[in-house]
Amino acid sequence: MTSIPDHDLSAATWHKSSYSGGGGDNCLEVTHDLPGLAPVRDSKTPHGPALIFPASVWAAFVNAVRI
Repeated sequence: MTSIPDHDLSAATWHKSSYSGGGGDNCLEVTHDLPGLAPVRDSKTPHGPALIFPASVWAAFVNAVRI
């Protein structure tokens, strides 16, 4: 198993999906500030943990849920 080192995401620019509702509930946010990686967090807990996926894995997930 390969581990991904800790990354400082305190200055990251986070983006919500354009499909997210205006209420702010149940949204995921992603940042593109780390090339090759896709950090994802829950918008309700912006100072909580983020999951970091390889960008190719995140892209495959997004494409799969679009169907």
